[in-house]
Amino acid sequence: MKTPVKLGLLSSLYLSQGLPFGFFTQALPVLLRHQGLSLPAIGLAHLLALPWALKFLWAPSMDRHGSARWGLRRGYILPLQCLSAGLLLSLALPESTVDTHWLLAAVLGVNLLAATQDVATDGLAVTLLSPSERGWGNGVQVAAYRVGMILGGGLMLAVFDAAGWRPTLLALGLILLVATVPIALYREPVTEPPPRASLGLQWWLRRPGAATWLTLLGVYKAGEALATGMLRTFLVDRGLSLTDIAWMLGGVGFTAGLLGALAGGSLVARLGRKRALLLFGFVQATAVLLYAVVASTPSSMAWLTVVCAVEHIASGMATATLFTAMMDACRTEHAATDYTVQASLVVIATGAAAALSGFSAQALGYPGHFVLAALLCVAGTLYVPFALRPTQAPHTPAPEVSP
Repeated sequence: MKTPVKLGLLSSLYLSQGLPFGFFTQALPVLLRHQGLSLPAIGLAHLLALPWALKFLWAPSMDRHGSARWGLRRGYILPLQCLSAGLLLSLALPESTVDTHWLLAAVLGVNLLAATQDVATDGLAVTLLSPSERGWGNGVQVAAYRVGMILGGGLMLAVFDAAGWRPTLLALGLILLVATVPIALYREPVTEPPPRASLGLQWWLRRPGAATWLTLLGVYKAGEALATGMLRTFLVDRGLSLTDIAWMLGGVGFTAGLLGALAGGSLVARLGRKRALLLFGFVQATAVLLYAVVASTPSSMAWLTVVCAVEHIASGMATATLFTAMMDACRTEHAATDYTVQASLVVIATGAAAALSGFSAQALGYPGHFVLAALLCVAGTLYVPFALRPTQAPHTPAPEVSP
């Protein structure tokens, strides 16, 4: 399969994951804040993403068992994506406003389906992409996921502001169905399942250098997650309308996040994994610190927009680089399990940070909250040299070309 076809297929799959997740993580906090929920309550709502943290528990079984007719990965992805679309469309059936309890239950359900689909999708990505394609592949992956999040969060927030619940949920479900077409047309080659004995967490616990590498995964993105966990409520409390927030996250976030992910993915091979993680980590910390600046002074819409753009670019570059390094740490025959173990740890760390973000913002105020988040970003970046020492790194990256 040619590289553009691979990237197109993966783009549709990661966009499909980002679409509902973007609505629930970006639009939902804004809507809950407008309903008068406290900052701690909104922060704790991030715990509904728990399936993303626990997916490593069932990843080994998905690596081992699959459909001979539909494909080891495709046999999971296709039905799970259709179920997610069906759940979203079912929420649009009532004519009145969606009950908050049902909505939160649907958040949990879609997260469970999407997290399980993500296990198979990541396994497919590691198998499809050669080492030389992983930089671009992860750039496209992060960009597509961000496009989905922005469509689900920014655009759908504007649709909700204009038309209400039913059109919003119908649009989400229908877009998800359209994004299912590429994987429905894909014919996955027959893949032999790996030996049962080498699957699971036990192998990771015995792997040389795994402890320092897994620690890096836990700390590298936690500071940014702490910051962005309260970004939407910060914009609401600044007096921005739903349409303003939708434009900022949709227009600015879409463009900046897309460019950042593609830039990071294209530069990681030239810079090398270690230097790219260091450079983009410090850029990410600086971008988060800019939120503290705008939070401590009266800021115009234009200045808020610029800061939002910078942070999305920085986050896209750092995330694409981290995901590329995570692919390098995977065994091809155990791709779903190995990548999921790493991804779950990232989700646990960032989810915990997001869940605590409301308490931090309430205790420190928005300026202090963003300063703390920036310091955590710096701490995570400073850990990179320890995690990627030759005697500690749990992987052998593809050959890198230095400029």
